[in-house]
Amino acid sequence: NVFYQAEGFKTRIIELPAGGKMPLCKMSEHVIFVVLDGEVTVEVNSEKMRLREKHCLVTEPADLSMQTQKGVRILGIQIEITAETRK
Repeated sequence: NVFYQAEGFKTRIIELPAGGKMPLCKMSEHVIFVVLDGEVTVEVNSEKMRLREKHCLVTEPADLSMQTQKGVRILGIQIEITAETRK
């Protein structure tokens, strides 16, 4: 489901069906989520937040998981932390 990838940068579509979940992931990159359709509960370092269509979430490296009751389609963008991006 990755549709574009370059050095330090990756974009994908995340689709979860009704009742679907993404288990805990330890992300070492910055992550941007944009909800395209549906709604989802995202947990970032044990803090939960609900995102609906057109909502956006930007995180630093974190422990992430998500769960949806009705189904969701999300644009996910991962940006690797490097010495260049720290400047």
